[in-house]
Amino acid sequence: MGTGEDYSMNLSNWVERQAGFVPDKCAIRFAARDLTYAEVARKVNQLADSLTNQLGVTHGDRVTYLGLNCPEVIILLFACARIGAVLAPLNWRLAAPEHAYMLEQSEPRALFVTPEFIEHVEGLGPATESVALVTLGKPGDGWLSFDALLAQGSESFQGGAATHADDPVLLCYTSGTTGRPKGALLSNNAFTWNAVNSTHMHDLTSEDVVLTMLPMFHVGGLNIQTLPALHAGATVIIHDRFEIDAFFDALEQDGVTLTLLVPTVVHAVTSDPRWETADLSKLRMIGVGSTVVPEQMVRAVGARGVPLVQIYGSTETAPIAAYMPYRETTRRPESTGIPAMHCEIRLVDEDGRDVPQGEKGEILVRGPNVMLEYWRDPIATREAFTDGWFHTGDVAHCDSDGFLYVDGRIKDMIISGGENVYPAAVEHVLNECADLKEVAVVGRPDDHWGEVVVAVVVPQDANCDADKIIGFCEGRIASFETPREVIFVDQLPRNAMGKIEKEVLRERVLQMAVLTS
Repeated sequence: MGTGEDYSMNLSNWVERQAGFVPDKCAIRFAARDLTYAEVARKVNQLADSLTNQLGVTHGDRVTYLGLNCPEVIILLFACARIGAVLAPLNWRLAAPEHAYMLEQSEPRALFVTPEFIEHVEGLGPATESVALVTLGKPGDGWLSFDALLAQGSESFQGGAATHADDPVLLCYTSGTTGRPKGALLSNNAFTWNAVNSTHMHDLTSEDVVLTMLPMFHVGGLNIQTLPALHAGATVIIHDRFEIDAFFDALEQDGVTLTLLVPTVVHAVTSDPRWETADLSKLRMIGVGSTVVPEQMVRAVGARGVPLVQIYGSTETAPIAAYMPYRETTRRPESTGIPAMHCEIRLVDEDGRDVPQGEKGEILVRGPNVMLEYWRDPIATREAFTDGWFHTGDVAHCDSDGFLYVDGRIKDMIISGGENVYPAAVEHVLNECADLKEVAVVGRPDDHWGEVVVAVVVPQDANCDADKIIGFCEGRIASFETPREVIFVDQLPRNAMGKIEKEVLRERVLQMAVLTS
């Protein structure tokens, strides 16, 4: 048993301490398999031992994971934390060159892979030449077996270098929608304070049952509810990925009290025939984040007696930076909430001065949950911070009660005829149009205006026309904010966490303008 102050802040202690309190309680349920807190603690020790003595992983080394959701990724994270190593989960939706870049940039000692991605990894070439390859399935030539590796480890492992609260434990790459992805380095401390923020936001207790379906390669799926639930001694039900019938089955059969979704998944869930009749009596809250959430979505979920609670944050903030008190969701459905319990937020202008209430400014975040740095990128790290405040690149305004309303990204802002247009404000209006399923607004270069507003929309049916959509905006927003053009598409490009890829849309809009000029 550790005695130092820093020891208590090590992420791996969470499950070990819970195993002392409630050894036989189910910590993780996956594919009809229950793992108790005692079993998880033993496996963490075994894997930490094997990482150290079989694979030579030491304090500060990186270990990567590529695969669908499963208990092993959590066990791997805790094992890395136990020995002071850093886990770098990879987005399985990315292409081979992107994975190769991340592997070359992070230089891991080992790569853990679920069976679905073995062939993909074998095609990555030089990026894996000096990496120990471990599969969670049946090993082939050149691969180690996760099960065999686990069996070789000691359940009473107490080794590893001394760890500290500010030691890095997770290297999480940003989505990379523009340029190369950056690796945000998060510490034990960030995980601990993020868990405290999550506990406050959700009124999280050991009695909760959390359903995790969003990918755990992202801090959203991993860190908004999943790990905080284990910190609280609750039960986590893991699905390898989102599947709508499995979602409803879990709500009705497993006593789920909390879950986390992104807007695209909320739309799929509320559009499904089961939504109106499903037994939601145990479900007391749904968290939602990753992008601006339409008001009608908040109200649609609330109509079934379940608060849809918005969360604001980013990979760099672990991610909880602000959230909506669940009692306020129906009163302020457009707001993303107030600063988290242990987090500070400022809105500043281009000169770094705080903006008056009601005016738009960039969101700056400060708190123990914020990342240490961008991995091996000191220039980007310096640019991201001012006197300890992290620059999010997001624009927002606050109302008289201090509630935050996100207006969009600084880089997404459109300047038309000298006027600033924030796409989120236009999207908010268009989301109220019954003829549209989805909306995204971007700017297109224009010789006269500098830029003009373009709406890219997914229509409800083939009868929708551009003039009607443009007319819908009249009287609701300023003329310079009203779209000059409407482009119809079957679907909007999104990244793994449901965020619309604005850069992709801008490129498509520009290409279409060139072709028609």
